[in-house]
Amino acid sequence: MPNDPDDESGRHSGGSGSGAGSGRPGGGDSGTPDGFPFGDPQQMADMLRQFADMMSAQPSPGGGGGASPSSTSGINWDMAKNIARHTVSQHGDPSIPPHDYAKVEEALRLADLWLDQATDLPSGVHTAQAWSRSEWIEKTMDSWAQLCDPLTSKTVQAMGQNLPEEMQSVAGPLLGMVQQMGGMMVGQQAGQAIGELAREVTGTTDIGLPLAGEGNAALLPPGVARFSEGLEIPDDEVRLYLAAREAAVHRLYSHVPWLRSHVSRLVEEYAAGMSFDVSGLEDKLGEIDLTNPEALQEALSGGVGGESLFQPEDTPQQKAALGRLETALALIEGWVATVVTAAVADRLPQANALAETTRRRRATGGPAEHTFAALVGLELRPRRLREASALWSALERERGVEGRDAVWQHPDLMPTGADLDDPEAFVSGGEFGGADFDISTLTGEKPGDKPDDKPDDGGDAGTDRGEDA
Repeated sequence: MPNDPDDESGRHSGGSGSGAGSGRPGGGDSGTPDGFPFGDPQQMADMLRQFADMMSAQPSPGGGGGASPSSTSGINWDMAKNIARHTVSQHGDPSIPPHDYAKVEEALRLADLWLDQATDLPSGVHTAQAWSRSEWIEKTMDSWAQLCDPLTSKTVQAMGQNLPEEMQSVAGPLLGMVQQMGGMMVGQQAGQAIGELAREVTGTTDIGLPLAGEGNAALLPPGVARFSEGLEIPDDEVRLYLAAREAAVHRLYSHVPWLRSHVSRLVEEYAAGMSFDVSGLEDKLGEIDLTNPEALQEALSGGVGGESLFQPEDTPQQKAALGRLETALALIEGWVATVVTAAVADRLPQANALAETTRRRRATGGPAEHTFAALVGLELRPRRLREASALWSALERERGVEGRDAVWQHPDLMPTGADLDDPEAFVSGGEFGGADFDISTLTGEKPGDKPDDKPDDGGDAGTDRGEDA
């Protein structure tokens, strides 16, 4: 267990005085080896061991502690799941009553029928359910781990590999311990962020991905109620609108087999471009009491409203990848918005108000979404939603519903960021957009082949056309 800070106050006050073992660079301790910038090496080793003991000794809420990391990045996602469940249970998370379950199931089935008249893609809903927030966490955690691992692993690596050269030469084998502690901290933060997100989401597709897998549609009655606050719109109408959005996303991913891997690859490209500025790390560490494990944990994590010691900096590669990812998310969200509007416009009197509320929510994000963005260094938001919606609407006017949806047949047919700037050029022809374009030139299919006969899922396709300048 960590030492009592009160017992250490005379030794590392961090102020004036020259008490031995100061946690500041050049602490004035005559026993401090020359050239070591962060105090006594033995003292730092003891602190790191104390910190590791503190982290490993913390119980996992709702279960036993010390689960093995469930990812190659060193992030303990089992611990993250338990912390997320604990986060929602603190605010109360009752099971869904049977009558609420029935309302959600009926809304999902009815809204899915409405979509038949708005899109050429068939239904993608296999199960229609109502979940509590804890159930949402349990059934989406695998997707969060897969989505966030490329991002969080870069942060953990930076905690050891990107330290100043003089610290690496002294720390030596302690770097592995630093990374292990980093993995624990990021896992804790991920759990807290996902737990807060669970209190805001309305279903499995709020971020534009079916987090529980294709076909597993669900709404969270507490999230639907929270979405309804202040709208003065009947609950049944709100539920049906959100059900239509949930069902539309499942249609898209169920019948566009390359889409999930395409989005995942764009996230990986963004992570590959991440870089960390550690130029001021020594100065920041100099302001921290290194003999206090709690103080180091707060500094590494950023504390409450603070700035973490490891903040990603913008790089050209990262910016280019982010542009491609934001374009893909905008196209997904724009298609969903277009299809849902067509399906519910004549059925829900407040459809326009609900569409605008959803648009603002996706464009700005909520507090929990910002927290999660700070954790992984990425905001999964469709910044060009209006432009994407306008492009899909223009395609429908020019080519009809079938022609609009045919664009999803292959990633090389998809609009780019430049196409969002000039949608008319894309709609009227463009490189691939002509009405007489033969999809078999990209897929290798012969006319009349079934979609299931495609040679591959196209997950790595579309990079030539999909890249923004």
